[in-house]
Formats: sequence, C-alpha cells, structure tokens
Amino acid sequence: MKELRLGSINGSHGIKGWVKVFSYTDPMEAILDYSPWILKKGREEKEVKVRKGQVSGKRLIALLEDVDSRNAADALIGYEVHVAQDALPELEPGEYYWYQLEGLTVRDSDGAVFGLIDHMLETGANDVMVVKPTDESIDDQERLIPFVDNEIVIKVDQVAGEVVVDWKIDY
Repeated sequence: MKELRLGSINGSHGIKGWVKVFSYTDPMEAILDYSPWILKKGREEKEVKVRKGQVSGKRLIALLEDVDSRNAADALIGYEVHVAQDALPELEPGEYYWYQLEGLTVRDSDGAVFGLIDHMLETGANDVMVVKPTDESIDDQERLIPFVDNEIVIKVDQVAGEVVVDWKIDY
C-alpha cells in the first residue's frame, strides 16, 4: 500500500489528549477528513483513528482514538501523519496531486529538457515546480517554473512521465 505524508504532530493541547497537527493539506483542516492516520517516527508505525478535530486559532488540533491524556498526546510528538494513497478522492481530469507531478521530466515544446520536478511550492499566486537538472538537461540550472495551466504548462502526460511547458531557457 502506498502512503502519502500529509502532516506531523508537533505538540499537545490541553490535558485531555488533544494533539497539535501541522498539516500540508489545503485547507489545513482537510487532513481531518482522512482516517485512519498512519503515524510514523523512525521505524515505529501505528495506525490511529481521528475522533474529532478543529481549527484552534491559527493551528489545527485533533483528538485521536485511545489518546486520552496529555502524556499520551506528548508521546506522539514528532510522528509524521501518513494516509493511504487510495484514501484520497478522485480528481477531475486535468487536476493533479503534487505527488503525481514529482519526478516528471519537464521539457519545452521543442523537446529541450529542463530537468525533473523535485517538489512543488505554494506561493499564493500559483503553485511552482522546482525543477532540478539531470544528465539530460540543457544546463545545470535549477528552475522555478510556475504551474499555470494552459499558459505555461501546455501538457501533463503522466503515462509518458513528462510536463511540457512554454518556458524559455533564459527566464
């Protein structure tokens, strides 16, 4: 079973077992829609069910099954929150999860290779592909290319493993 990391537990909240959660989802509370969570820390792994969760100020807190004290919550600090990939909802055609883009080759419409998508960044205006050079790349430059569909991103072909962009070498 493939898993995705969606966040981490970075503290306890109160005395009744609530944990503070740092979420990579957008919106941040979307992580609460997935249960069970697979918690991982080093070689340790445990599955927990989310009983409830909420936004508290600027942070997210969650109450997990069988975690009913501050000590139990403290014991979970540092665990990464993973979920099974197949727990994610199906996307509409033309939509992608970031993990589906990572590792794809980025090339321009003439076929010149810029590199591979190492990871994605959220900038507020639009998502950005962080493209690292490979042996096939036209140079050794890391590039930040905005993921703007039908303007900069011409085509995403997951089967071929590539993203075709309208981007020039000297941008």
